[in-house]
Order: sequence, then C-alpha cells, then structure tokens
Amino acid sequence: MKRRKKGKRRVITIILLVLIISGISFWGIQTYREYQYPLKYEDHIYRYSETYGVDPYLVMGIIRAESNFVHDAQSHVEAKGLMQLMDETAEEVAGKIGLSNFTVDQLSNPQVNIQLGVWYLSYLLKQFDNDKTLALAAYNAGIGRVNQWLGDPELSSDGKTLDRIPYEETERYVDKVLKYADAYKEIYEA
Repeated sequence: MKRRKKGKRRVITIILLVLIISGISFWGIQTYREYQYPLKYEDHIYRYSETYGVDPYLVMGIIRAESNFVHDAQSHVEAKGLMQLMDETAEEVAGKIGLSNFTVDQLSNPQVNIQLGVWYLSYLLKQFDNDKTLALAAYNAGIGRVNQWLGDPELSSDGKTLDRIPYEETERYVDKVLKYADAYKEIYEA
C-alpha cells in the first residue's frame, strides 16, 4: 500500500516537473524571440496601418530592417528615422497627407516617421497592385527602377511581376523584410 502511494507521488512529481520545465522552456523561447524581434511604437504602427490599410507586421518588418527601432537612425545616404525616409520623399508625403508645418527634423519623431512611412508604403502597394515584393523593392530601390525592371523581359516575363531582382542589395532587403514580417506576425499576433 505504501509503495503505491510513493509510486503515485513519484508520477505526480514527474508530471509536475515536466509541466514546469515545459512552461519555462516556452516562456524562455518566447522571451528570446521578443528580444530578437523587438517591438516599440506599436500604437503608432497599428494606428497608421489601419488608417492607410497596410499590414502592421509588414511595417514592423520594414522598421526592423531599416532601423531596428532606433527612432533617430540615419543612413549613409541621409535616410532618416524608424522607416528611413529620404527628406524629399518625406516632404512630398507630408504635403499629400496635409501634415502642416512639417520639417525634416521631425523624421526622428516616431509618430511622424511612422505616419509618413506607412502612407508611402500604402502608396507603393497601390502602385503595384498589392504585390509586396514589388512595393518593397520600390521602397528600397525606387519606383522608377522597379518600373524599368518590369519593362525588361530578362527580369519580368509578364511585365507585372519580377522573375528576379537585379540588385543583390534589394533582393536581400525584400527577403529580409518578408522574413521579419512573418516573424513579427508569429510572435505578436494575439
């Protein structure tokens, strides 16, 4: 009789240990993934993604690739802020959305940068029939280049999609942003 009770206790103890270890392992993996894929400014991301009809996880992927959520990041080509906008692009977008008194100094402001960047991404997606690959390629290399590539039969067999991206940097960028967007969706979608 005493052996059965000890056996049951042992089984219960083992089950509890397995559950505790599993919980810690899962929590640890989730915490690690959140560290690997940081998320800041989510209120602005969700707000402007909804306003302009863009997938918020795609925005998160762009921000991760462009600035890794450093609000005052600046590239060697003078792109600025979270979504790494060029001054000329930011000024044009600010005018189109009626952002009064905009100055390029505001590109380090997360709310302003995300609003402008998400609107611009929305514009690119509309220009390219919601093709994420084309929109991201244009975000990185410019609309003019993507349109040139679409007109080149060696790069686009149908003139609507790219069979290959001729710029290695842009190809890596597109792949990276899409990978990051998938990871953000998996980690943060609730």
